[in-house]
Amino acid sequence: MGLWRVGVDEPERVALTVPDTGDSLTFGELLARANRVARGFRQEGLEAGDVVAAVLSNCSEYLVLFAATHQMGLYLVPINHHFIAEEIAYILDNSEAAAIVTSEAFAPKVAEASDQGGVRSLRRFSVGRAPGFRDFEELASGQSGHWLEDRVAGSVMSYTSGTSGRPKGVRRPLSGGDPDDEAKRFNILNLFGIESGGEGVYLCGSPLYHASSWGFALAALHLGHRVTLMGKWTPNCALQLIEDEHVRYTHMVPTQFARLLELDLDARKRWDLSSLQVVAHAGAPCPVNVKREMIAWFGPIIYEYYASSEGVGGTLINSQEALAHPGSVGRSWSPHQEIVILDEEGQVVAPREIGTVYSRLVGGTGGFDYYKDPEKSSEARRGDAFTVGDLGWMDEDGYLYLVSRRTDLILSGGVNIYPAEIEGVLCEHPLVIDAAVFGIPNAEWGEDVKAVLQVKEGSQREPELREDLTDWCRSRLASFKVPKSIDFVDELPRDPNGKLYKRRLREPFWAGVDSL
Repeated sequence: MGLWRVGVDEPERVALTVPDTGDSLTFGELLARANRVARGFRQEGLEAGDVVAAVLSNCSEYLVLFAATHQMGLYLVPINHHFIAEEIAYILDNSEAAAIVTSEAFAPKVAEASDQGGVRSLRRFSVGRAPGFRDFEELASGQSGHWLEDRVAGSVMSYTSGTSGRPKGVRRPLSGGDPDDEAKRFNILNLFGIESGGEGVYLCGSPLYHASSWGFALAALHLGHRVTLMGKWTPNCALQLIEDEHVRYTHMVPTQFARLLELDLDARKRWDLSSLQVVAHAGAPCPVNVKREMIAWFGPIIYEYYASSEGVGGTLINSQEALAHPGSVGRSWSPHQEIVILDEEGQVVAPREIGTVYSRLVGGTGGFDYYKDPEKSSEARRGDAFTVGDLGWMDEDGYLYLVSRRTDLILSGGVNIYPAEIEGVLCEHPLVIDAAVFGIPNAEWGEDVKAVLQVKEGSQREPELREDLTDWCRSRLASFKVPKSIDFVDELPRDPNGKLYKRRLREPFWAGVDSL
């Protein structure tokens, strides 16, 4: 257990393949590179508790960086490579990064970001040559690849996606323990019955800057399994890799499910998916009909979980449970974590009553703070329970159902309206691919319900589609929940990991509106 131990005990075992580039590393090579990079950071003066940031696409160097920082007590801050310079600069400054690793493709905007204000003293490295950056290979050049004797566990400091404002750094105290022990404690793959040994292959089809992606990839390496890294995810490429690489498990988001389901029945039969044992998904609500169709195609190997960078959530639901409890994200996956629904006064609500979703750690497994933001850290807590602001309810059997983010709640005529319910109904329509529902200003009622949809190609030109969709909602929802207006877009603004940036759709309607 632990990728460093595998690198010593089975150095010839393949750890990583990158089909796009043909790159491949054994566990011995991964360990040696990580050791060299770690020694290089030490030579640069970095010490336990310091921060290294990364703006990279999926590549072997990214996982080398994870392995290096995780064994020398550093915080690694993965930054969304889609961010513009200003957004990158904010995270570099807020995290107090001592070094950053990027690539030729992103070097210009990283240079612009690191030239701003408090981040000018940053040590800058690039995978590939870039003006103003030292070559990442130079960091490891001349360093020993031998085992580090004084290894100490580092951590990832994830920044929330910023769907409702500035990203917040989720920082946990360093344990000071052994990296291998940390790997044993937090290996998420155990939840899916995946154990060490064998010829397990994990297909990583989403960017490694996201917690689910790096979490599953590191967990796979710690089990001694091979990670296959995709660059740009496409349905056909993913299915081809599952067949060719004999992939055992992968992680997807609902938008990827929807794209897979656009393939016709003949195309679906083309691929041999018999090696696949687990498809985990999270990141965004999954429409019930999409889940049902994926289970019918892939078999009962679809697992949904609900979690966050902060540790809120911790629920899991398998395929059989999902069919029996449609729309649920499952029950608590650990006896050490309790999911509770609290009202505005902090009291536990009755079953099927909507409230705020909180997690309570039993016995304590390490808390977090939003870095440099004690006010938001305090707002997220009620006693020993904490939340990210999701609203939901729980049935009598302990299954959790999410209804929206508190920031997405629509208040019309004094009535609470939960967008997730309306989005689910719209996504059941045969022409709707994706949906976003939010509130827009109404001087009399406070807010109106607005829907923005991605529909199947060509159908948005049909003049009666809006009327058809409105009738569809009227037959399935109370009248006050039916969207008052519907717009169509080519694609909704989602992160590659499924997170919907609803504020980008909402903000133009609220620009200049102070109060109603």
